[in-house]
Amino acid sequence: MDQIDRALIAQLQRDATQSYAALGQSVGLSAGAVHERVRKLRERGAIRVTTVDVDPKALGLGVLSYVMVDSNAWMGDSAAAFAALPEVQEAHVIAGAASVLLKVRTPTTEQLQDVLRRIYDIPGVSGTQAIVVLETFFERPITVG
Repeated sequence: MDQIDRALIAQLQRDATQSYAALGQSVGLSAGAVHERVRKLRERGAIRVTTVDVDPKALGLGVLSYVMVDSNAWMGDSAAAFAALPEVQEAHVIAGAASVLLKVRTPTTEQLQDVLRRIYDIPGVSGTQAIVVLETFFERPITVG
């Protein structure tokens, strides 16, 4: 990956709706050359998906929490069980006191409580600890420069 690829990724992170012509102008290439580079970045997996950054609060998902999941068994094979919970945005197997770390968004704390109950239904789960976010200072994308 060269500097032009990095610049293209940075531009797409800022606004993925830009035309290839606009992207090309920002990096000094033709629209066709940019199209080819973006295609190759997708094929190599550097660009996994093009998406929209949505404000969760605007969708009624104002409660952000991180849930640490304790277990009495290896949880590395439980990805599908966590993915089946639509409120879970991310799930990570972690080292430390807990086995899994989840990022969860719900409309209310009552609905968070319901999610915690459903997490307990997953085989191997022995406990949870939820951390409710009061305010987010910032979130940033991965930098490529």
